[in-house]
Amino acid sequence: MPDLYQELSKLADSDMYPFHMPGHKRNVESTPMKGAFRCDITEIDDFDNLHDAKGILLDAQQRANKIYGADETFFLINGSTCGVLSALSAAVTEGGTVVASRGSHRSFYNAVYLRHLNVRFLPYKQDTKYGIPETYTANDIEEMISDEVEAVFITSPTYEGKCSDIREIADLCHKNGIPLIVDAAHGAHFGLESPCDEDISLEFNSLPESAIKQGADLVIHSLHKTLPSMTQTALLHVQGNLVDRKKLKRFLSIYQTSSPSYVLMASMDLCIKEMEDKGNDYVKRLLNYRNRIQQSTSGCKYFEVPGVKEIPDAAKVMIYVKNAFMTGQELYDILREEYKLQLEMAGDKYVLAIISGWDSKEGIERLIAAINSIDKRVEEKASALNREGKTKLTENSCADERVRITPIPEKAMAMNTAWDSELESIELKAAYGRISGGFINLYPPGIPLILPGERFSEGLIEDIAKYLENGLNIQGVVNRKEVLCVRQK
Repeated sequence: MPDLYQELSKLADSDMYPFHMPGHKRNVESTPMKGAFRCDITEIDDFDNLHDAKGILLDAQQRANKIYGADETFFLINGSTCGVLSALSAAVTEGGTVVASRGSHRSFYNAVYLRHLNVRFLPYKQDTKYGIPETYTANDIEEMISDEVEAVFITSPTYEGKCSDIREIADLCHKNGIPLIVDAAHGAHFGLESPCDEDISLEFNSLPESAIKQGADLVIHSLHKTLPSMTQTALLHVQGNLVDRKKLKRFLSIYQTSSPSYVLMASMDLCIKEMEDKGNDYVKRLLNYRNRIQQSTSGCKYFEVPGVKEIPDAAKVMIYVKNAFMTGQELYDILREEYKLQLEMAGDKYVLAIISGWDSKEGIERLIAAINSIDKRVEEKASALNREGKTKLTENSCADERVRITPIPEKAMAMNTAWDSELESIELKAAYGRISGGFINLYPPGIPLILPGERFSEGLIEDIAKYLENGLNIQGVVNRKEVLCVRQK
């Protein structure tokens, strides 16, 4: 069975002249984007149509499905965002109720807005040591389900690599006759199995099981996040009979472009073929790299790289600052500016790196060397402070309980009503008691600190001010000092 890229290459090498879109006409001299233009076409004869796939694109989607094992798999050209929008729109009626984790991606909230959904938020659980979102169990969800609830939506793995027990949550949902939607955008590599055989301590021996295998009804994967595929490429998997497939396809045609990129679709198909042919090698490299990092940083005194018990996803490398001598943002800046290492994100007390089977050994060793080097610098600084009789570096404080329930802001009006209201910009410090007219997110990963329609509390204002002071990327604060609120009448 020929893959999409082979057929595109064959067309590019043929004498078939393109009197059709796009305007570059496959002319490699038209701009510097030569390689991409060579294979960039529209829906012409013999190349199928993504929104009614019957030929080569159907074959490509079925090839992806064969790897993941759902009932049906769809290519997503508008990223996981359109998969989340389509999944929620198909599974929950307009104005219906969904149970969801607060730590959901912005696309979830866009679906809530577009479909006027009512959300029952699960308790916002956070790991008090690392300051990252925690996972969920069926017990967390059971008390939230009632006759009005039409679906459950959770994120697993989280941005940082923690995983909920999808199997028990799926069983609970199915007992109640409702579908489970899993935003597994960061888990496209899950379920690809390979033993790790490098001769070092094997803390990471396998990847977590995929949400599909654990019984979720709708699963969204971003191929580009952890597998060798171009940015904006993703998959939507569906299984079981709790979701209307025709309705799902209708919403896919609404939220996806009517001119899907053949370059992106070819990238997805090549990625899937790579996993078919060399997936074991890919996973083996990833696991070996992760074990190498774990072993080689274990002697650090001032940094900690949480292991498999804390972060089961081998692709996520969290570097936690154990002492209050620097923030995550400061460590992020040092790694970028001094060591030329661009990490994924910075949190309050940690930085996050994403690795894959296509990292280089040289890159992994540079990261290891940088962590150890900075740790040694801090140790020398601490020793100097001790010799001078100054205060020792203090441990980052932790609450007595490892998991904390973070209060969710009070809902004062429907999100749709607030977002569409007349708004005004006021200083953050004066926002106590006011109703938010927009989203404020700590990005990445973009989890909302407050939604339109929710009321600013004193504690939330203090948290946002602290994030701004520490230089973290806060979206939704104008000029880093003003917030949008519903105009008071």
